[in-house]
Amino acid sequence: MLHDPWFILAAVVSVTLVGLAKGGFAGLGALGTPVMALAISPVAAAGILLPILIVQDVVSVWSFRHAWDRWIVAWMLPGAFVGVAIGWGFAEVLPVSAVLTALGAITLVFGAWRLWVERGGRDVAATNSPGWVGSLFGVAMGFTSQVAHAGAPPFQIWVGPRRLPHLTYVGTSSVAFAVLNWVKVPAYIALGEFTTENLTASAMLVPVAIASTLGGVWLVRRIDPARFYGLMYVLMVLLGGKLLWDGLAALV
Repeated sequence: MLHDPWFILAAVVSVTLVGLAKGGFAGLGALGTPVMALAISPVAAAGILLPILIVQDVVSVWSFRHAWDRWIVAWMLPGAFVGVAIGWGFAEVLPVSAVLTALGAITLVFGAWRLWVERGGRDVAATNSPGWVGSLFGVAMGFTSQVAHAGAPPFQIWVGPRRLPHLTYVGTSSVAFAVLNWVKVPAYIALGEFTTENLTASAMLVPVAIASTLGGVWLVRRIDPARFYGLMYVLMVLLGGKLLWDGLAALV
């Protein structure tokens, strides 16, 4: 794996996208595991990415430490912990093809939903829904995060309509996922994904992780991300469709 040029390319692109997400371009992180899963199994890709995510969390939380919503984090995290436990069981009892199918479906649906919103569709979620609704979305966030580090879609679906200031939104996401990523560590140890080869790949990608996160922090304060998001969501739909197709083909 470490000598495979296709893996190296996919890994660098994957970590860069996750770094931009951690730096403020929320939502792009959902592309991280799908991109790396083009070269290796999605479960192995998630195992390689988790230590990298934890490193990136340090940079993003420090950068946005003064801007985050404690109420949202307090309501979402308990549900997210339950979701991690469910996701752990999902990964243990279902084959890789099923994980691939779930990942493709999550990526495709979220990308299509965001494209619909970007093109002027109405966001039907309540602007100020109660905290217990956030806990339910937290369960989905924890599950998708455990399975494929794709917890951003449920987070965005509930938090986005609350119309937080942009930096507060980014800070809230940074803190919530920083805690959640540490909660996932025991599950990934139990699943045997912290192999020597996987951890070596993670260590090799750390410089890319730090640079891309700092780049995201710098960019998010200086450019309008609207067009950039549009392109990424189109890519997300295409990539999700491919993974869903591959996963379903393997299951059949």
